Order: sequence, then C-alpha cells, then structure tokens
Amino acid sequence: MKIDIHNHILPKEWPDLKQRYGYQGWVQLHHNCKGEAIMMKDDKVFRVIQDTCWDPEVRIRDMDRTGVTVQALSTVPVMFSYWAKAQDTLDLCHILNDDLAATVQKHPKRFVGFGTLPMQAPDLAVQEMHRCVKELGFPGVQIGSHINDWDLNAPELYPFYAAAEELKCSLFVHPWDMQTDGRMSKYWLPWLVGMPAETTTAICSMIFGGVLEKFPKLKVCFAHGGGSFPFTIGRIEHGFQVRPDLCAVDNKTSPRKYLGSFYTDSLVHDPHALKLLVDVIGEGNVLLGSDYPFPLGEQEPGSLIDSMKEFDSALKDKILASNALEFLGLNRKQFE
Repeated sequence: MKIDIHNHILPKEWPDLKQRYGYQGWVQLHHNCKGEAIMMKDDKVFRVIQDTCWDPEVRIRDMDRTGVTVQALSTVPVMFSYWAKAQDTLDLCHILNDDLAATVQKHPKRFVGFGTLPMQAPDLAVQEMHRCVKELGFPGVQIGSHINDWDLNAPELYPFYAAAEELKCSLFVHPWDMQTDGRMSKYWLPWLVGMPAETTTAICSMIFGGVLEKFPKLKVCFAHGGGSFPFTIGRIEHGFQVRPDLCAVDNKTSPRKYLGSFYTDSLVHDPHALKLLVDVIGEGNVLLGSDYPFPLGEQEPGSLIDSMKEFDSALKDKILASNALEFLGLNRKQFE
C-alpha cells in the first residue's frame, strides 16, 4: 500500500473572482486547449497545468500506473488567498473545499481531503475547519508556512491550534509566498532555496514559539522533507544553547526534545537526504509525499523509498503507508 500525503488539485473551473469580489489579485483558470489550462494571476501567467491537476479520472490512471493506493488532496498554495478580505477568502474556501469533497465522495477508496482555510481570520478558520471535519469528512487541513506577517507562533493562531487539537484535525504545512524578486528572481531560486527556508522557518517558529509545547496533541506534518531543518538541527540547537537571550525567549525547552513530535513528508530526491531525514525526524514520522502532479515532485511516488537498501520491509511500509494512517487517524481497512 502507498498513501501519498502531498498532492495538489484544483476544480476544473470556478467563478470569475475579480467580478465576484470586486478587486484584483485572484487566480483564474483559462482552458486554452484539451488537457491543458493556464493559471492567470491578474494579467500574468502563473503556471501552465495539465488535466492531471483537475481531472480525478486521469489522476487515478496515474496512481494505478505508479502503485499509489490513496492520495491526500490539497489545493495549490497560491489559492490560499490570505492577503484578501477574510470573508472573500472564506467564500473561496467553500468553493474549493466543496469541490474537493465531491471528488473524495466519488472515489472514497482513492482520495482523502485536506481543506483550505481563511487563516488571516482565525475565528473564520476555526469555523471552516469545523465544517471540513464534521460535514465534509476531511481528516486534516493544509495551511501556509506563514500567514501574511504572522509566523506560525503568532498568539492570534492559538485558538486555531486549540480547535485543531479538539477536532483531531491534522495540519499539513506547505511553504508559500516566497520572495521572488531581486536576488531570488533567477534560476528558480524561490522554489529551490526559498521553499526549504520557508519550511524551516515554520518549524523553528512552532518550536521556539512554544506551539508544540502548548498544544502537545497537535498533529503537524511539514512538506518537502522539512526543508533544511533536518540538516541544520545541530546549528539550530547550538544557537539555542549559546544565545538563549535570542532563541529561548518564548520556550526554554531544547529544540531536540521535539524531534519525533511532528511529521514531514519524504520528498527530498536523494537517498542520503532520506536516510538523514528518517534518522533525525524518526522512523514513525516520515510519510510518503510526491507533490503530484508538479515537476518538482517525485515522478514515481515511493520509488526512492523502495530503492533504500538500508530500510527493511517493515520500515518501508511505515513510510509508504502506516505513518500516514497514524497521522491522518485512519484505518488501513478503509482503503483495501
């Protein structure tokens, strides 16, 4: 069994959001030819996508070809829209979450859903998270690595974390809103360098800010193998020890204590990195994640895990499926 925790999906179409809300900044999807569409942000091309991004039947054919049993589906992060008026983002979340729920309902043995929320308004985020879990049946939600000017340690987010604990709603944290201009404007650096930095900042914010201490039952998984965090935990802990006046102002507990208390996906593209990731984060805390259907993803989900000679069959099964079931609070029999 393979359960892929990191996949993105969009509706095939949605309303004209500029017309609906009365201002610019929204993403629209323009179908220019069969099997392909252009994501436009105002008048600029954001990304060209294929039908794998909106057609579940095409997606299932790819899953069958690569041996993926279940995908956990989440929106494309550019759709988060935390910058917008909160009520408008809530309305867009309804559109995205309802479409996702319809896909899951049609294929309950192949898909589970991660909802999206208006995180810039935590009270509305809690409201929509409750709907996602209780009405739509989602085991979790996807949130960004930061919310506008808030890192994930912002006290404004504490009611959201408390509600997620109470609902047993898992959180999948995805990097987004990286710097794209100036020195980062060439060589795809926002995706190659900015995303790992964003994810590391998110992990450090939750650790240093005491979020994982205050909410010990919170289930959080970070995308892209936790960014650069697994490789820099030594530096992070050393900084905590030598400059507590800067690093230990909100939480006096060593960062290493939290290893094993959060999850990452497996998307690191390198066997040495995957071995390090499992050693640092824990054998029970790394989950298969492919970033399907995008180019930076693993084209054959789970192939790197399968190739690891250092991993016995029991460990491979944990990373490929069992850890995801634990994170999502689901049972293997649901998908057999």
